[in-house]
Amino acid sequence: MRIGVDLGGTKIEFSAISAEGHLLVRNRVPAPQNKYQDTLEAIRDGVLHLEAMLNRSGSVGIGIPGTISPYTGLVRGANSTWLIGHPLDKDLESILGRPVRVENDANCFTLSEAIDGAGKGHDVVFGVILGTGVGGGVVINRRLIPGQNGIAGEWGHSPQPGVTVTKEYKDSVKRTCYCGKQNCIETFLSGPGFSRSHSEIGGLSATPPEIIERWQAGDSVADSSISRYEEQLARALAGIINLLDPNVIVLGGGMSNVERLYETVPRLWQNWCFSDRINTLLVPPKHGDSSGVRGAAWLWPHNQ
Repeated sequence: MRIGVDLGGTKIEFSAISAEGHLLVRNRVPAPQNKYQDTLEAIRDGVLHLEAMLNRSGSVGIGIPGTISPYTGLVRGANSTWLIGHPLDKDLESILGRPVRVENDANCFTLSEAIDGAGKGHDVVFGVILGTGVGGGVVINRRLIPGQNGIAGEWGHSPQPGVTVTKEYKDSVKRTCYCGKQNCIETFLSGPGFSRSHSEIGGLSATPPEIIERWQAGDSVADSSISRYEEQLARALAGIINLLDPNVIVLGGGMSNVERLYETVPRLWQNWCFSDRINTLLVPPKHGDSSGVRGAAWLWPHNQ
């Protein structure tokens, strides 16, 4: 049995899956806020609760909104800032009394979709999170590739292709990312970035679902906003295709619910890909919001 833990900013989700990947039990609890020790204890209690329900123990994998530095062994870049600077994996191993594996939540999403989700059966899978932030992960032959520096797949903090600080786009003038750099992909393709673009081209302030609703009602500004987003996404993913040449790209996060992306973006990315034909698939996730916690469980492969 494998136990997955998805440590989010407001909730912690726990799932136990069988060796074949069948869901055995699932539970959610509120995530402690700004308290590291309370977070450790909440994870411990949640794992033990699942094991008590099933009357057996399992391996434990955990997805977090950040990474553990391969150089310091400490959490870095986490939205849940109280995790930063702590040896989360070692502390959890101590409190649980067993080995644990900790990975970035986008990596867990990609691993889940590659093993038994929308990317199943494909050699190279690139997973994309288009939500409050923009993340990604790489899985090759069912094996997660974290990279030498632990940042493989972090395309959201590359510069947005086609965006300059001149006059190509009205929304292109210096968007500062939380990482400190200018015009990161995340500042355009995240949900907040999409909303910002919409307001800057003349629309009223609106959330992504509201923009989609307005487009469906025939609003021309909303249509222009989505078209702009599709072009920016196609440009950014073309860079991934030119570099990695994946069989399939799986979209996750709130923006992955915009159905027209799956038709329009593959048609557009051909304009910037270095091939006469691109057969890469762009697909929605099979497991939806459950992919992160399932991928955390799959951090322990079949033979372990």
